[in-house]
Amino acid sequence: MKPAPFQYVAAKSVDDAIALLSKYGADAKLIAGGQSLVPMMNFRLARPEWLIDINRIDGLAGITQQNGMLRIGSLTRYSELEASEAVQRGVPLLRQMLPHIAHEAIRNRGTIGGSICHADPAAEMPVAMLALDATFELRGPSGARRVAADDFFLGQMTTGIEADEVLVAIKIPETKNDERHGFSEFARRRGDFALASAAVVLRFNGGMISDHVRIAVGGLSERAERARKAEALLAGKTLTPTLIEEAAHTASGEVQAGQDLHATEAYRRSLIATQVKQALAVAADRTSSTGAKK
Repeated sequence: MKPAPFQYVAAKSVDDAIALLSKYGADAKLIAGGQSLVPMMNFRLARPEWLIDINRIDGLAGITQQNGMLRIGSLTRYSELEASEAVQRGVPLLRQMLPHIAHEAIRNRGTIGGSICHADPAAEMPVAMLALDATFELRGPSGARRVAADDFFLGQMTTGIEADEVLVAIKIPETKNDERHGFSEFARRRGDFALASAAVVLRFNGGMISDHVRIAVGGLSERAERARKAEALLAGKTLTPTLIEEAAHTASGEVQAGQDLHATEAYRRSLIATQVKQALAVAADRTSSTGAKK
């Protein structure tokens, strides 16, 4: 199929994009990499009357380190993130997750900001952003504001960004020496959207898990979410195989899970237990230098 008729305009700056969004309202969509929006337009699941291209805007791409934070411009391509030494050193969980996203051709074009704003519940990026305590810099007619990942993903392809706002950048705290992380997902075929995925970040105090625990899961229902009961279960304890099993079981029972033609609810809960277990096992493998027990 082909998309419904639309008008195209290339924004010259962030302010120009904001003005165009304000002018055309709900009839307009921003396009960056187009790896999600264009297929939806081809199937006529999305019918914007105006496409506002932001690819020519200077300053929306790039990776910088600022005061213990990694700042990633929203137009930064996945392939740039994969090749970045700053990402490898500063946020290794993000680097571990990136190869799971679709295929290389799509990663060459797709952008981090596009995935975040699209908010597909089966996508990897929202899960990683929740686990990493990311903050999103938004700009609109009223100026700039910041929204934490915990408050941004509201539902299926629904976020906290307003219709006349632009996601400018993503800020992620750089991984500390006492942190360990892991990512795991299950997809029917390599490059498919995940039926279930999990990202974990654990901070240690000596051999014990501190109160900084993040377990984020995706692919189960209308949005990525955190497994907060499982997080609380791990805090203050030693990471053992028994505790990993218990946390995985807790996570699978507490999060929302739906069913569709790809998987039943029971199967998805079973999958998420396995993915949380595997992500925690990866984190456990990285605790040997801290003295934490496996």
